[in-house]
Amino acid sequence: MGEIDLANFISHLLIYMVVLLLAISAHEAGHAWMSYKFGDDTAYMLGRVTLNPVAHTDPIGTLLIPIISFIFGAFGGALGSIPLIGWGKPTPVNPRKWTNYKWGNVMVSVAGVLANLILLIIGIVLAKILMTQGFTPNDFLYRATNPLVIFVSNLMILNLSLFVFNLLPFPPLDGSKILSTFLPTSFEPVFSLLEQYGFLILMALIYIGVFSLVFYPFRKALEYTLFAIY
Repeated sequence: MGEIDLANFISHLLIYMVVLLLAISAHEAGHAWMSYKFGDDTAYMLGRVTLNPVAHTDPIGTLLIPIISFIFGAFGGALGSIPLIGWGKPTPVNPRKWTNYKWGNVMVSVAGVLANLILLIIGIVLAKILMTQGFTPNDFLYRATNPLVIFVSNLMILNLSLFVFNLLPFPPLDGSKILSTFLPTSFEPVFSLLEQYGFLILMALIYIGVFSLVFYPFRKALEYTLFAIY
């Protein structure tokens, strides 16, 4: 790893993974909890209404890819250089059990990103508290050595990125499910086609930097918020 401090690198990676597991677990638990509220106990009976990462961890999407992505992203230096985000084990739902299919589909899809939004807000509140103790916004926007600052920094940036990422209108992301609820049935063939190639499209968009462009204004908004509350 060249000039990278191995101990510092590993500590950053461990904190990053702890926050990512929390963010993904909250996201999937949000889906499960909301589906239960709409009358579907499928995920509830499988123990998915929990923040326990064991229930939501996908070996590839939650562990392998994020770790590899972090290793490559670490060479970027700044917090804004976001590694490829991972995903959790899909939450099983049975729409036939929902008391209201249309709003059940919307609310169950929204619940995951709202969970990430709540964690983002908690991160901003914690950042404000830490700034009263002498830390500055720049401490959260660039790599720091203080473990608590690193934790809060990752808490904000990872949950913001998951919030934005999952609202993209491409299957299997939540944004596509929300959009499909309000589109006429004539669009179903288009969505069926997207469902077949949605993952590949997403990977291509991330690879060519489209997601970075979409995320950029949100990252700037977070920076502005941190300086505004400083």
